[in-house]
Amino acid sequence: MSDKKTLTVKLVRSPIGCRASHRATVTGLGLRKLNSTRTLEDTPAVRGMINKIAYLVQVL
Repeated sequence: MSDKKTLTVKLVRSPIGCRASHRATVTGLGLRKLNSTRTLEDTPAVRGMINKIAYLVQVL
């Protein structure tokens, strides 16, 4: 059984008024409402998405 690294991401700012691609990235990460959290696998793709919207999310 392999231990996969995970990241917990929390939406702390509203994507209203942001670029459409940034809003799509928030949705792609599975975040819906403010303060919603998701535990995601730590992959380069997920890291890139988090870096793109770093001003909207908090990594726990």
